[in-house]
Amino acid sequence: MKAKAIVYCEKEFGKMDGKTANGLVRHSDKYEIAGVIDSTKAGMDAGEYLDGVKNGILIFRDFDDAIEGLKEIPDYFIYGVAPLEAFLKGEQREILFKAMEKGMNIVNGLHEFFTDDEEFRQKAEECRVRIYDVRKPPAKKELHLFSGRILKVDTPIMAVLGTDSAVGKRTTSIILVEALRKEGLNVAFVATGQTGLIQGAKYGVAVDAIVEEFMTGEIENAVMEAEDTEHPDIIIVEGQGALSHPAYLSSCAIVRGAKPKAIIVQHPPKRKNLGDFPYVPMPTLESEIEMIEIFSGSKVIALTINHEDMTNEEIKESITEYEKIFRLPTTDVLKYGCEKLVKRIFEVFPELPKKQ
Repeated sequence: MKAKAIVYCEKEFGKMDGKTANGLVRHSDKYEIAGVIDSTKAGMDAGEYLDGVKNGILIFRDFDDAIEGLKEIPDYFIYGVAPLEAFLKGEQREILFKAMEKGMNIVNGLHEFFTDDEEFRQKAEECRVRIYDVRKPPAKKELHLFSGRILKVDTPIMAVLGTDSAVGKRTTSIILVEALRKEGLNVAFVATGQTGLIQGAKYGVAVDAIVEEFMTGEIENAVMEAEDTEHPDIIIVEGQGALSHPAYLSSCAIVRGAKPKAIIVQHPPKRKNLGDFPYVPMPTLESEIEMIEIFSGSKVIALTINHEDMTNEEIKESITEYEKIFRLPTTDVLKYGCEKLVKRIFEVFPELPKKQ
């Protein structure tokens, strides 16, 4: 059975910095999400707010409101905000202390590691709860350098990359994994960020918390672990940031470490500037595709759309436009599913239909 959890996402649910909470509301193999905390959307159904479909996950005004409104206190309190600065404010610390006092274990996806904080450690010990710093990397002696094993893998490896951070790469990856499994394939998913790991991915690493020298090796190791354990028909690797993004190296490590044989690119047509860097214009889809193909030596085989700030008509127009310009199948997986992507993957990897 999945463990029950509350997700804290004050003022950010449904927004870019609320991507951890957004992802958990949409999918979690590990937790049953009992509620979300965001005072600006209190009383709403989280699924309906996010995707227009009710899922029974209520949004609460604050921690006390959640505890009062739930039939039982969940075992876990997940910090579901992923801000650029990634550090707690005073009032957020107090909420986490209150959760521990109620006997809730803490799941933390920030770069600020609570287990390095004496006050947090003492509180956890006093309350007999555990703190899970999902992004905290292993000791350096346990990290992996690139070995080259990935170069000998015959299994199709596909990465879902994008033109910016928080454009839906993980969401598209997870939906695609489920679609391919419904086709009868053995699919392994490799998460590369904290949200995928919190959702319960069996394989992966929070690559942006790894020392640069080991980033590529850690990605390679995660993919190889999936390959050696599952002997999958295909491996889907989640992208991070963007290859062109001036602030992040994650995509470089993912491409080098996973050596994808094909790539899907996700793009938000209405986004004018990089999400957390409003002074940097978004790259064009053309330039990102060109950069990815040159850097990776692999082909972009399909495009997916993030429909933020778009009407249904604008989504349809963008799909038509991109398919005409790039001659690549294009879809919005949250609106239209993965039929086009699955068909294209079967064309690129003709051995896969035989394994259904």
